[in-house]
Amino acid sequence: MPEHGIVSIPGSKGRAEPGSVMSTLATDSVIIILVISLLSNGPYSLSLYSKNRFMHRSVFCYSNTPGCLWVSSFSSLPDPYVSFSVSRYQIHTGLQHSIIRPTQPNCLPLDNVTLPQKLKEVGYSTHMVGKWHLGFYRKECMPTQRGFDTFFGSLLGSGDYYTHFKCDSPGICGYDLYENDSAAWDHDNGIYSTQMYTQKVQQILASHNPRKPIFLYIAYQAVHSPLQAPGKYFEHYRSINNINRRRYAAMLACLDEAINNVTLALKKYGYYDNSIIIYSSDNGGQPMAGGSNWPLRGSKGTYWEGGIRAVGFVHSPLLKNKGSVCKELVHITDWFPTLITLAEGQIDEDIQLDGYDIWETISEGRRSPRVDILHNIDPIYTKAKNGSWAAGYGIWNTAIQSAIRVNHWKLLTGNPGYSDWVPPQAFSNAGPNRWHNERVSWSAGKTVWLFNITADPYERVDLSARYPDIVKELLRRLSQFNKTAVPVRYPPKDPRSNPKLNGGVWGPWFKEDEKKKKSDKNKGANKQKNKNKKKVNRKKGQSLHCHSRLAGG
Repeated sequence: MPEHGIVSIPGSKGRAEPGSVMSTLATDSVIIILVISLLSNGPYSLSLYSKNRFMHRSVFCYSNTPGCLWVSSFSSLPDPYVSFSVSRYQIHTGLQHSIIRPTQPNCLPLDNVTLPQKLKEVGYSTHMVGKWHLGFYRKECMPTQRGFDTFFGSLLGSGDYYTHFKCDSPGICGYDLYENDSAAWDHDNGIYSTQMYTQKVQQILASHNPRKPIFLYIAYQAVHSPLQAPGKYFEHYRSINNINRRRYAAMLACLDEAINNVTLALKKYGYYDNSIIIYSSDNGGQPMAGGSNWPLRGSKGTYWEGGIRAVGFVHSPLLKNKGSVCKELVHITDWFPTLITLAEGQIDEDIQLDGYDIWETISEGRRSPRVDILHNIDPIYTKAKNGSWAAGYGIWNTAIQSAIRVNHWKLLTGNPGYSDWVPPQAFSNAGPNRWHNERVSWSAGKTVWLFNITADPYERVDLSARYPDIVKELLRRLSQFNKTAVPVRYPPKDPRSNPKLNGGVWGPWFKEDEKKKKSDKNKGANKQKNKNKKKVNRKKGQSLHCHSRLAGG
């Protein structure tokens, strides 16, 4: 499409029929999902496509590895784990404002069907190792209640790698390591989480019945902050002067070794040649924590490309277009329908999904069925003080933080977040004041940006003033999406969540008996209220009756 072309935005999205003209997995197949908190993006971090690397590369794939395909996909804000698990945009879950805080009575909506639940329907054994991060205030929210046969890991999104403790705020601290539905106190032995999770994966593969298909979801804590790593992994990176970058490199080296050990286990127990392995980062990098998105703009938590791009690869003997790079439009919601179709599962008509089956896209190099991506709409985040309906041509209130991609066009409104370009930092140990960023300057009150991402992936040339018709088209598309949004679910903190009240452990605190007592109490109050109401109505009726007789006498 020429840069000045007006985009054609379909009103509804079609979906490829499950099982149509595509490969399926064998009955004893293995699906491995490796989600990594890389906190880095761009060629100067993992060097997925570049020689300018300073860290190891995953043992699964090199640029020309047979059976491997590099994928540049898009994550989902604010929490990609939500969209991955249920193939829904955040606006369709009520979780579009922020991540689920450990003190909030909130979790992945219980009426959403999850990927492991669908895989269990077709006979898969389902296991999760790593961080959950999808809420846990009720037992029904726990991983083992959402489709996983077993769970070993943390319920929160981060914590100490050795002690497995996490503080949400001063004095609100607790232990965060679980085996299934109970705190794993017997594992409180100071083992680094990356190594501990890998050991658990090896145990699962060693004990699993190889005749039964298995889904293994591994969400490593690394390399999320805090930046911690065993001492031996620092040896190769002493020449890196930036201490955070050095720690980050050491953590990634340990992660590389862990993935190598997972690979060896897959081969040892006969899974490797009959598997599909998806390796992906969960979001963009955080430069202040050792990450880098250069030359992309922005950082983790923002709607700029540096915050939403996710790098990764797919490894499988089923791949036809091997040793290549997929540059088609791919979103994190697409893995759900893709894997269910590969496993010959059924996606019922009453299950609403925002993802597409993209197997032919990544396996055969075909065009993606996806033409748009809603990055997010957050109606609560309206820090853009000068945003208005007028700035949005009467179509959209540009004070609202939102971002959408249609074909090669990307539109942002509101305050998209930290917007500088952050070059690789050689000497930045003294805090943000010592950083050398490319500062961004725009007119005060600006709340609309338009970029041609294909021609300008670094978002350096804003085209919103040049192509107002395209801006209007994308604003209309935002408005259409917003009509399908469910109300935001972002409840206040619940004091009952304090680990001190729950044996020093982060875990479910909402008890069903409390719910029943509250329900019974409400029923009793309503019953008494209705009883009193009847008395009042009876008196009113008597009064009216007397009045009518007097009037007629």
